[in-house]
Amino acid sequence: VRSSAASDVYKRQTCNESVSHYHHIIREENNMSNRLFQGVIHQMRDTIDRTIGIVDETSVVIACSELGRIGEVNESINAETLSSTVPYVINGYTYKSFGANQRPEYAVFVSGTDEAAQRYAGLLAISLNSIKQYYDEKYDRSNFIKSVILDNILPGDIYLKARELHFNSEVTRVVMLIRITSKTDISAYDVLQNLFPDKSKDFIININETEIALVKELKPGIKEKDLEKLAGSIVDTLSSEFYTHCTVGIGTIVMGIKDLAHSFKEAQVALEVGKVFDNERTIVSYDNLGIARLVYQLPTTLCEMFLKEVFKKGSIDSLDQETLFTIQKFFENNLNVSETSRKLFVHRNTLVYRLEKIKKLTGLDLREFEDAIVFKVALMVRRYLDANPTKY
Repeated sequence: VRSSAASDVYKRQTCNESVSHYHHIIREENNMSNRLFQGVIHQMRDTIDRTIGIVDETSVVIACSELGRIGEVNESINAETLSSTVPYVINGYTYKSFGANQRPEYAVFVSGTDEAAQRYAGLLAISLNSIKQYYDEKYDRSNFIKSVILDNILPGDIYLKARELHFNSEVTRVVMLIRITSKTDISAYDVLQNLFPDKSKDFIININETEIALVKELKPGIKEKDLEKLAGSIVDTLSSEFYTHCTVGIGTIVMGIKDLAHSFKEAQVALEVGKVFDNERTIVSYDNLGIARLVYQLPTTLCEMFLKEVFKKGSIDSLDQETLFTIQKFFENNLNVSETSRKLFVHRNTLVYRLEKIKKLTGLDLREFEDAIVFKVALMVRRYLDANPTKY
């Protein structure tokens, strides 16, 4: 019984925290909307030589050409009056309701009851409604997606907010992370906005000064090579047309909005792993990291133990750059001695001599498959330890 009661208390606390967090988000968005409205009213006040303003569904004046009236409670406005679809007059002011949702949430007011006041109110309502709708689609959705991929929103709030923004939660998407490696005067963010103009499906989000996330909605049947082709077009466009160099990390394709955070983290890992193990690649896909992903996830103490067990003391440090280059080419040519010697422009016997030298120094014969695997992993572990990468 005690355990059940404790569980009930925990559930109530979690629920309260979730509701509190949701209300905090709503208050922040309302404040942003109010500032948007006040900016429009401020610009209009010289054009319309009358008192103009906006009242919300809680009867509070949230914007007004007379600044002293902001925050004033207008008890004449309520849910019933807001539901009117035509202009209405109350206490010498003409009102016209508007709102982005099916039920009007605001009313614009203009001093006067004449025909001009009705005209002004109607025009303002149309303009403000269009501005609010554009704002909701462009900024609220982008902020929402940013909160989702950065794990800054409670799981229980995600679908509530998605429904409020009429956001399609159950479609296939992927997150790509674009990291700018050389800055120019051109804004990479603006370039990407122009590359992906459909703001209802694709979202360009600034993460920090050098990283921009692309949340891309995908059509059915999209394959990994298609994503790499798309990433390639981003790299080429920024490089060839705007002289801005970047690398792109590609997360896995996910179904459902909650998993976007996983795709984003995978794109981050892809960039970090690529920087450690193959810094010449400009496009790195999480699905193609192979052994590198496994090595990247190992504790450094385990990596150090592995190197000590594999190599004799200091043996790996005795390998010069020419020898390491030879090993790399030997791996690239699938342990084929003849093919490797041809690619290196050396005699076959010269390559065999080098391989024998490596065997003598390290105890590993790279012509043997199992030894080659151990050596390959060991070199990756060594590179990983030298890089000391940032983990996410």
